Amino acid sequence: MAAPELEQLIGLLSKLPALGPRSARRAVLSLLRQKESKFVPLVTAMQTVLEKVDACPVCGNMDTLKPCAICQDEKRDKTLVCVVQDVADLWALERAGAFKGVYHVLGGVLSALDGIGPDELSIDGLIQKVAQGTVKEIVLALPATVEGQTTVHYLSDRLSEYDVNVSTLSRGVPVGGELDYLDDGTLQLAFKARRNV
Repeated sequence: MAAPELEQLIGLLSKLPALGPRSARRAVLSLLRQKESKFVPLVTAMQTVLEKVDACPVCGNMDTLKPCAICQDEKRDKTLVCVVQDVADLWALERAGAFKGVYHVLGGVLSALDGIGPDELSIDGLIQKVAQGTVKEIVLALPATVEGQTTVHYLSDRLSEYDVNVSTLSRGVPVGGELDYLDDGTLQLAFKARRNV
């Protein structure tokens, strides 16, 4: 029903996470109704990001700086490296403000079903950082999925030959979580990770 140009835009937007065809169609219609206040600034911002933002060559974060602002921050503990699956995880940890070290973005997790092996991830870069001898601890902040835990075990094995402490994030009951709503795996991990009050 719509012009081919509109259908192409709707089709492209519908491929984004959390947007299906109906949501994409609504977004396009909203943008068209408010061209000057929404559409033009969006296009300008997207063009700027396309031209100026790239992956940090040190950690894999997305930034306009090379290395990124986190890697350049002198207040960061460079001996403490947090390994994450992707940039969204890095940003989530930064929002929480609980981590004051530096990061290493793997670019995914190991998955035999998806054909993702060690060569498809940024594992060699992590090993090179550790081999330099300045890293004291690696925090593996990877998902609590089969693929995430497979990656944790693989990295632990690869890092075992170096003098570095390897840890993972604690798993368990979320803040504000009610026990009745938690899955069995989360409850089991919460009991294993219990501590004295």
